[in-house]
Amino acid sequence: MVLRTRLTELLDIEYPIIQGGMAWTATAELAAAVSNAGGLGVIGAGHMPTQLLREQIRLAKELTDRHFGVNLMLLTPHIDELVEMVLREGVHVVTTGAGNPGKYMSAFHDKGIKVVPITPSIALAKRLESIGADAIIGEGMEAGGHIGDLTTMVLTPQLADAVSIPVVAAGGIANGRGIAAAFALGAEGVQVGTRFMCATECTIHPDVKQRIVKARDRDTIVTGVSTGHPVRVIKNKLAKAISELDRDNRPEEIEILGSGKLAACMREGDLEMGSIMAGQSAAMVECVQPAAEILEQMVAEALETMSRLGNTYCTADA
Repeated sequence: MVLRTRLTELLDIEYPIIQGGMAWTATAELAAAVSNAGGLGVIGAGHMPTQLLREQIRLAKELTDRHFGVNLMLLTPHIDELVEMVLREGVHVVTTGAGNPGKYMSAFHDKGIKVVPITPSIALAKRLESIGADAIIGEGMEAGGHIGDLTTMVLTPQLADAVSIPVVAAGGIANGRGIAAAFALGAEGVQVGTRFMCATECTIHPDVKQRIVKARDRDTIVTGVSTGHPVRVIKNKLAKAISELDRDNRPEEIEILGSGKLAACMREGDLEMGSIMAGQSAAMVECVQPAAEILEQMVAEALETMSRLGNTYCTADA
C-alpha cells in the first residue's frame, strides 16, 4: 500500500505531504530537507526582501534536486517584485495566502508553475478553482498563525464536495492518524506546519522548538480578533497583552504591539514577548527529529491506520 493521489501526480512528489510555508520559519534548509525526504518543501516568503528570497531559492536548489515551492503572502507590499523574481528564478509550486492570486495565475502557468492557494472558506475555493488554481489547501482554525473560522473537520469535506481539483487539508495535522482522517474527509493530501517546526533542519531558535515539544492540549490561544486577522499562538505574556487589548477593542494598539514579534520569537528565541505562532497540534509533537524521520513516521502510521480501520470496520458478507 502506498499513498499515491492526484496531488502526488500533480506535484511530482512521493508523499502527499506539503510542508507549511511559515514566515521566519520555513527557510531553504527546511524546505530542501522535506523535499529530499519525499514531501513538498516550501520556503515561506512572508515579507522577505526580494533579494533575500532569491538567495533562499538558490540555496534550496543547491540543497535538493527535487521539487520545492514558495509561499507568497499576497498582501505583502512588494508582492509584485516577489512574483517577478519567482518567475525568473523558477520553482515548481507556489502556494499563496492572504488574497486572490488571480492577477498572477497566467504568468505562473506560462512558466509551468503550479498554483496552490490556501483558503479558509468554500466560496473562495470555488472562485480560485474557476480562475485556474491547480489544487486547494483548506486551512482550518486549528492551524498556527493567521486562521479562519471553520475547523479542518468541517472545512475539508465541504471543499471536497465543492471543487473538482485536489483538496489539501491543513490545520491540526501532526501524525499519520491525522493524514488518515483527512483522506476519510475527502482530501488528497495534507499540509503540515507545526510538526516541521521541530525538524532538525528547521532554523528557528532551539528554545522555540522546546516550547512546542512541551506544549499541552490547551496551550494555544487565538489573538488579534478585533483586528479582523486572528492569529493562533502559544500562550505567553505577549498573547495575554494582546488578549486584553482585544477585550477593549483596541486593534490599532494590537498592530503596534505585535510588530516584529514573530521574528523576535523565531530568530531570537523570545518566548515571553515574541509571537509563538504554532497550531493546536503542538501538543502532539514529542521531540525534535530530522524531517525525513517525521515524514517516514507519518506515512507509516497513516498506512497502518487505514489498514487497521479497514480490517476493523469492513467485513465480508456471510
